[in-house]
Amino acid sequence: MTREKGSSRRSFLKSAAVSTVGLGVGGTVASSPGEATGAPAARVPRKKLGSTGETIPILLMGCAQKFDPKYDKLLHRAFKQGVDYLDTALSYADGQSHKTIAPFIQQIGDRKKLWITSKGPSKNATVASYTRDLDTCLEQLGTDYLDLYFMHAVDNPAYLDTEYIRMGEALRKSGKTRFFGFSCHGDRQVECMNRAAEVGGIDAIMFRCSFSRYGDLELNKAIDACTKAGIGLIAMKTQNSVPTDREDVKAFKSRDFNLPQAKLKAVWADERINAAVSHMDNTEKLAENIAAAKSPMQLTMAEMQQLQRLATRCASTSCQGCSHICEAHVEGPLKIAKSLRYLMYAECYGEPERGRSLYSRLDEAERCFEGIDLEAATAACPQGIRIADRLAEARRVLA
Repeated sequence: MTREKGSSRRSFLKSAAVSTVGLGVGGTVASSPGEATGAPAARVPRKKLGSTGETIPILLMGCAQKFDPKYDKLLHRAFKQGVDYLDTALSYADGQSHKTIAPFIQQIGDRKKLWITSKGPSKNATVASYTRDLDTCLEQLGTDYLDLYFMHAVDNPAYLDTEYIRMGEALRKSGKTRFFGFSCHGDRQVECMNRAAEVGGIDAIMFRCSFSRYGDLELNKAIDACTKAGIGLIAMKTQNSVPTDREDVKAFKSRDFNLPQAKLKAVWADERINAAVSHMDNTEKLAENIAAAKSPMQLTMAEMQQLQRLATRCASTSCQGCSHICEAHVEGPLKIAKSLRYLMYAECYGEPERGRSLYSRLDEAERCFEGIDLEAATAACPQGIRIADRLAEARRVLA
């Protein structure tokens, strides 16, 4: 990755910093090893995770897939480049993720060289089920402890009540997990993050964060509150809901990065974010993301502006998961946000099978929109999404 001759390193960094502030990102552009010389870092840079005292790579390996239990080249290549953080869950890959990661852990030979995060149930969870599922995680992974245990897909601040905070304390004391937190990407994400900052007892949060959210004032306030509370912040869904066949996507111009890399760089530019998790299911994605993480080059103002224009142009297909807005105007159990999230996996992330699998788990009543008046829901959508059209596309692609 090289820049055109005549490009001043000093002026480039200045423009990158200005673009970051102009887009409402708190803090300055995070530096990376090798930046002083302009050379890529030897390994993926690391940052402190909140106030845990631990460092993690800025790029994390998302593990919502099956791996080769004999020898998985993706996991081994990532590890050699410093991507030693594995983010998995009991539900990933239809329950097979843990079991196919276990051989890799044994092949590394030193458990302390890996950071392993897993997640408990995401539906009708209780203290008992979280505690039980942590034991299942350990058994399937073949390890004595997790580095971080998440309550999965938290969408209700009630999961930050005293009983769950005390559960986290007990799990840490048991030695079964070193740290405790939750993931969230639903419609009450900001509320949950603010609640976590208030109550304490949460070490880290994984949350939806992308270039399209820079102008979200309430999200930025929640990020600030969590940062002040010492909570580690991990970004997910960094690519946003932008179909890869859109002309807007193809028109992205950069001298250093392709569009997926630029989206990651935009998130890393926010110094409050400790890391970004990425689903890297082939060697090309892995190599590109690692190159972006290791590169000392930051986005220019022009590149940041392109991302913002892209966010604006693609808003009508980019569901932000705020189901409380649209679904409040619909009678019955129709799951608009979930259907569109699963469509995103197929359209934007190149994961059609994952999208189909998750879509198939919805009840027919949660998928069926025929005969339902969606006009009020469509009018309420802050993204201007044509909900009936997008639900029809979800059925066509995923059913």
